[in-house]
Formats: sequence, C-alpha cells, structure tokens
Amino acid sequence: MTPAETVAQAPAVTTARPVRPGLFACTVILLRKDLLLEWRTRARLNALVFFGICTLLMFSFALGANAMALREHASGYFWLAILFASVLSLSESFRVEQENHSLDGLRLAPANGRAIFLAKAIGNTVLLWGLGAVLAPLSIAVFDLRVVMSLFTLAFIMLVGSMAISAAGTFYASIASNARARDVLLPILLFPVLVPVLIAAVKATTMVFEGDPMNQMESWLTLLGSLNVIYWGLGLVLFPRIIEDL
Repeated sequence: MTPAETVAQAPAVTTARPVRPGLFACTVILLRKDLLLEWRTRARLNALVFFGICTLLMFSFALGANAMALREHASGYFWLAILFASVLSLSESFRVEQENHSLDGLRLAPANGRAIFLAKAIGNTVLLWGLGAVLAPLSIAVFDLRVVMSLFTLAFIMLVGSMAISAAGTFYASIASNARARDVLLPILLFPVLVPVLIAAVKATTMVFEGDPMNQMESWLTLLGSLNVIYWGLGLVLFPRIIEDL
C-alpha cells in the first residue's frame, strides 16, 4: 500500500468545538460563583446585616417612647432599613467584578449578558431576603408587633419585595459602576424607581401585623408582582446593551 493510499484510508480527525452553555446553565454557574465568593469572605453579608440593624434601631430611637407611633410605622421602618442596606449590596456586587477586570473575563468566556443579570439579581435577592429574615423578628420585638396573618405571608412579601429591589437595583448598579461618584449616583437613580415597590411592600406588611378587614392584600401583592414583571423584563432586555459599555 502506497503512502498516498494510507493517508486516504486514515480516518478524518474532527476538532470538537466547545459547547457554549445555555442561559440557564450559565446563570447557575455565575450564581454559584457569586454565592461561593460571598460565603468565603462574608464581608458584604456582615456589613449588610449590621447596617440594617443599626438603621432599624435608629428609626426606633428617633420616635422615643411613643409605642403607638412605633407600631403604626413599623412596616415602613422595616422596608426602609432593607432599602438603605440594599445600596451597599448592589454597589458591592459590581465592584467585585470591576477588580482585576473580572467583568472582561466574563464577556470573553463568553457569558451571556442576560445570565450575568439574572445571576447578580438572584444573588442580591437572596441577600436581601436573608436580611429581611433577620430584621423581621427584631422588628416584632422592638416595635411590639402582633402577627395577625401567617408568617409565610410575611416571608412571601419579603421575597417579592426583595426581588423587585434587586432587579431594578442590579440594572442601575451596572450603569453607575463606572462613575466616579457611583455611591451617590446609585441612590439617586434607584430610589425614585422603587417608590411604588416601597408603598406596596409597606402596605402589605402592615396588613400582616394589623389584619386585612378590607381584603386589600391581593391587590398589593398583584402590584408587587406586576412591578417584578416590569423590572425583570426590562433588565433582561436592556442589560446586554449596558454590559457592552462597562
């Protein structure tokens, strides 16, 4: 057999192309990376819990010994503590990616821009919901609240409210991440957008502690759900364009 015939009969060598992970797989990988990094350092988690507790206690000290006023506005103080603490979590989530050009590495991987948004938003939701789980018993004790409805309802309200804050916050945190005054710019952009979320979450939480004689809980939860659809939908559509300029 001649060398030419041997080459002709040799099996063709095919080069396997790397398979790019889909949206769900990429989101899981990035979310696992963020949660693992947070679990190892715990710097952001500790600062978040400490700041939230201090904010809640400062609101209670501001009203003094007026127990009736404390109970009446307890839900508002609870969600304001979560909202103010969320600024620390949101800005820190993108500061980590800016170090050592990690965000450039994600884009070169290549990681889907929507997967980056989902991973960041879900990770922030987990942190904020965990913060709410810490602040809720403290609020009940400090403000002398009585839980009329189910605690599962309160947990669901905290979850839906945290999701709305995280979706809008992740989007605006990415915009403000390259600004020099990003710590000032983020609250200016974020707080006006979250006013409807804050109102609905406070109203729904108040009903958990005071009852719902007018059956308004469903309406406020529907509003929170609609705001989540809007924020998460706009984030998925617009975030890939934002990530290209970071």
